[in-house]
Amino acid sequence: MPTPSLILVPARFKTGKLYTPVATTSGGLVLGASGDFNVTRATTATRVNASGLIEVVASGIPRLDYFASGGVVGCPALLVEPSGSNGILNSQDTATNWTRGANLSGTYENVIGVSGNNLTVAASGSNIGSAAGRLIRFSNNVALASGSTYTISFLMKKTGAHTIGGYYATITGAASGDIGGGFDVSGSFSSGQIYNTAGTTSRIRRVEQWGTDVYRCSETFTMTASGTLTNFVLAPTIGVTIAGQANPAVGLGIAFAAPQFELGALPTSFMPTTTAAVTRNADVITLSGAVSGCIGQTEGTLYAEVDLRNITDTKAIIQSDDGTTDNRLILFVGTAPNRIQVLTVAALTNSVVSGSIATGINKIAASYFSGSVQLYLNGSFLASGTPNAFPTVTRNNFSLGTRISSGVYGAQFNDRIRSAAIYTTRLTAAELAALTTL
Repeated sequence: MPTPSLILVPARFKTGKLYTPVATTSGGLVLGASGDFNVTRATTATRVNASGLIEVVASGIPRLDYFASGGVVGCPALLVEPSGSNGILNSQDTATNWTRGANLSGTYENVIGVSGNNLTVAASGSNIGSAAGRLIRFSNNVALASGSTYTISFLMKKTGAHTIGGYYATITGAASGDIGGGFDVSGSFSSGQIYNTAGTTSRIRRVEQWGTDVYRCSETFTMTASGTLTNFVLAPTIGVTIAGQANPAVGLGIAFAAPQFELGALPTSFMPTTTAAVTRNADVITLSGAVSGCIGQTEGTLYAEVDLRNITDTKAIIQSDDGTTDNRLILFVGTAPNRIQVLTVAALTNSVVSGSIATGINKIAASYFSGSVQLYLNGSFLASGTPNAFPTVTRNNFSLGTRISSGVYGAQFNDRIRSAAIYTTRLTAAELAALTTL
């Protein structure tokens, strides 16, 4: 099989740079400045490290995330996310500036690197909505817009036999009311509504294992009116619905950590806060300059191995362009529904080749030349097409996990990229099948 001109297997980096091997004239690969990606993110962010713990990464450093399904530490993968903000205050330590009800006791708990509060029922008789039976952070004061979609998430850790807990949030304004959900992490991962009086719709709950006995619980909903999220509550419950909102038996408990409230339909990486909301800037990873020889201009192949967990919006994987919106070749995921697509753009005339893709680990390759695109997925042919538009200008930019639009990079992949490569030649069908076989 031919040697790729650029290959990324996330491993070496420093502030502002992601090192990438480039091809030599002898057919080998070496590290060289011409293949180093520029990394822009002007804020800190978090990742799951090789020990399975959440840790903060400094601004401008690419995030090699080791998270794998089921809470298992996996191979490092490049995490590329859009900007986001967490409006729940003191999320990095739920024992500070949170008020614990009189019927609960609490102790410090390390929940995969985040300071949590292990709540134990000290006396019965109060439910999650009563002052005596809840852990509450007052006065978050997050503005909510009618028609916008938001996601609440938090970590829950089993510290004993009890497996059920929940949240509720108070909303004021035109959308006045309460919203809450319960989650059972015993293994069946059941969930349900606890409160549903606020102006919300399209509620979706999820449970995902993040470590040994640690689960990330989340709920997404859309506002039907504007309002303000003020108080946020966490507590153990005896069931996942309104009928089970009472506290469990005395002596049982469960730990809570890393609460987060953000705009969007997915929970993203944890954004720790203290006494004010925190914003994480978008990850932008690009390569530009004297690299046109590394990018197949009239023919070539784009390859990526991705850990695809969620498909709710356009997610760019690889793009080559001339620094403008007018001339692009893009490999991306779209919601048409759940499609892997190749988009060719020449002077704003678009052609798309696409086929179905599912969540999970996927290996994707797209070969192209001016009159044809061949798309392979996980060892098998997926789709082909004959684009009537193809950029004929010199493409000397390359972006990973993002695409250019109106002169600005966006559409972050919002998932993990395990490896990527580009070839200056069009691989054969047999080579594409071999390259993408899982």
